[in-house]
Amino acid sequence: MITKSKKPAVRGSAYTKVFPRGKTLILACDQGFEHGPKDFNIKNIDPEYIMDIALEARFSAVAVQAGIAEKYHVAHFRDIPLIVKLNGKTYFDNRDPVSLQHTSVEYAYKLGASGVGYTIYLGSSHEQQMFVEFGRICEEAHHKGMFAVCWMYPRGPFIEDELDTDTLAYAARIAMELGADVIKLKFNGNIEGMKWVVKSAGKAKVVIAGGSRTDDFEFLKMAEDAMKAGAAGFAVGRNIWQSDRPLELAAALNQVVFQGKTAEEAVKDLDK
Repeated sequence: MITKSKKPAVRGSAYTKVFPRGKTLILACDQGFEHGPKDFNIKNIDPEYIMDIALEARFSAVAVQAGIAEKYHVAHFRDIPLIVKLNGKTYFDNRDPVSLQHTSVEYAYKLGASGVGYTIYLGSSHEQQMFVEFGRICEEAHHKGMFAVCWMYPRGPFIEDELDTDTLAYAARIAMELGADVIKLKFNGNIEGMKWVVKSAGKAKVVIAGGSRTDDFEFLKMAEDAMKAGAAGFAVGRNIWQSDRPLELAAALNQVVFQGKTAEEAVKDLDK
């Protein structure tokens, strides 16, 4: 008789904590690696400032590179579930991007991470290398009871339109079949199309990338539309910690994601 092995529970039921009622708000601060200090000012260049926002605004999790995790995800910040990025690239060459693993699942586990993250550039001539690495990462993470997040960005010489619905749906499907529990994608503004993208992801959760800083109402409207399409939430960085009122904007975003409020309703509370 075959004895089924029991899959380890996600550490401390953190996956449930990161996705209360199946939804989430993740505060990302991996932009320093990906874009350089140009995204920051004298205040938010300090990772502790961003950790403070994550804690005070009660974000579901924070996503950072290992160096930030080991230096700043300490003491009371450990109350915030941690996602450690395992790869990263610079912005110098996006023509044929590749981002390979530089941190182990084992080290992320020792840092107390509940999940690990990895970026794949679908359409790059190097995509196969990234597929192999992420597949192995998922296997290792699941063995340790951690969840795996795939930053899935169609980008490179074989991609004509990275926001094309069919391309995003294909990206979501590949990430799910490689083992991703959570898939971070850009939203193309097409609600009906995004429903197909979410469907293509199967049981994996689709979260939307916050993107570059934009008008507060436009950002909240994007959130409203993405939630209508079936997204499980947002992994947002610059739109929050580049804001002059990050806690208030985070509260408004929380209302849209968790309470189902419209952008109009949420922005009224924001402007009070």
